[in-house]
Amino acid sequence: MPELSLILPFHNESAGVHHLLHRIYPVLGRLGMSYEIICVDDGSSDSTFDTLIHERQFDQRLKIVRFARNFGKETALTCGLQMAKGQIAITMDSDLQHPPELIPELIQKWREGFALVHATRASRKTDGCLHRLFSRAFYATFRTIADIQMPEGAGDFCLYDRKTIDAINALPERNRFMKGLTAWVGFKQGTVPFEVEPRDSGHSNWSFFRLVRFAFDGLSSFSTLPLRIWTWCGALVSFAAMAYGMYLILDTIIYGIDVPGYASLMVGILFLGGLQLLSLGIIGEYMARIFTEVKARPLYFVSEKVGFE
Repeated sequence: MPELSLILPFHNESAGVHHLLHRIYPVLGRLGMSYEIICVDDGSSDSTFDTLIHERQFDQRLKIVRFARNFGKETALTCGLQMAKGQIAITMDSDLQHPPELIPELIQKWREGFALVHATRASRKTDGCLHRLFSRAFYATFRTIADIQMPEGAGDFCLYDRKTIDAINALPERNRFMKGLTAWVGFKQGTVPFEVEPRDSGHSNWSFFRLVRFAFDGLSSFSTLPLRIWTWCGALVSFAAMAYGMYLILDTIIYGIDVPGYASLMVGILFLGGLQLLSLGIIGEYMARIFTEVKARPLYFVSEKVGFE
């Protein structure tokens, strides 16, 4: 049984596979630990799978899983953790933005007694201004409303020991926000800062709107405040409506009947209509997640497995 399982999700990364593995091999070779490398091909449409098969000719410790279609990065990480046999597992991106040279520091932190070690971004200089602003807003909002505390800058570059692997594998939910799940399971957690490197090849599949949706997935998975807040909004609007109604009654008694203004009427209707639609939209998002969970479909289907007994 290997001591270390390295988990790499791939989606259309054929151009960078060789360079990635040949940066990883020297790092793992210096650790003095037995290891396996689990590569999860998340339904790539290019030659990623064939390239991984070619690389396996040179190292039989390379194990490959191919999904039947694209199920998403969170699902690929989940699959890797479920198949990991090591005493510890490390998940990292396959575009070399997560430097493999940081792996010894993660393992040293684990040897100091930490069950889960997050590699956290020291800065976001490789991101655009809008992306940096959005990231800061997300982490600030998450810390404020979520039921757990997640280290700022934490991503998918993590080390798990066996008990945290088993804990995460025991979670049956379909809407998986891995950064939140790793924080939720608890245990003793540490951090190691690092600088994100430029992508080795290709381009990111994460558009801004996809990131926004992913952020709401994270917030809705670990907080019910977006639902509860509309109870308070409804109470405040109702109180304001009652107060305004009393004002109109007194105004009519004292000054007589006045012709109501069209502008104020339209503003009130539009404001209340927009508030109702917004609250219904948020309730609908939570209902959509309930719908996904109760169907209890499998997280993924595997098309091929290579290197697993």
